[in-house]
Amino acid sequence: MTTKEVAILKTSEGEMVLELWADVAPGHVENFKKLAQQGFYDGTCFHRVIRDFMIQGGDPLTKDETAQRRWGTGGPGYQIKAEFNDKAHLRGVLSMARSNDPNSAGSQFFICHGEPRFLDRQYTAFGKLVKGDDVLEKIATTPTQPGDRPVKRMNLESVKIVSADSVK
Repeated sequence: MTTKEVAILKTSEGEMVLELWADVAPGHVENFKKLAQQGFYDGTCFHRVIRDFMIQGGDPLTKDETAQRRWGTGGPGYQIKAEFNDKAHLRGVLSMARSNDPNSAGSQFFICHGEPRFLDRQYTAFGKLVKGDDVLEKIATTPTQPGDRPVKRMNLESVKIVSADSVK
């Protein structure tokens, strides 16, 4: 029996804890954990925020404020295959962002704020928020400018993978 793991996202607005669904999207969970353990996400930000829809992060280009025009286009240098599953895109669900190609996910992810069920079986859901709904709310409702870019930087300071038992 594998120890259940969670991701702790430390943001400028507080902490969010997400359970990871290795049973339905093992490749995505493995990829997310690997990037988190490498510190890939540290210092990035939620660059795309749409109230009642989702908050998106995971782009390494967001570490550089001068690269804002390119935010949303960065990745780890590789892509992973889609693992569509029966998990619904409800508030708090963690899913992978991608381009029009279903197999183009890399590092960018989003956390649902609304219930975008039209994404079901089109995007790979691979986890769910279990703690920190208030933080999701703060980020998702922050004022935005054109391009769904938050006016104030919504920083992702770190992503740590820990045993679920270690989080109370």
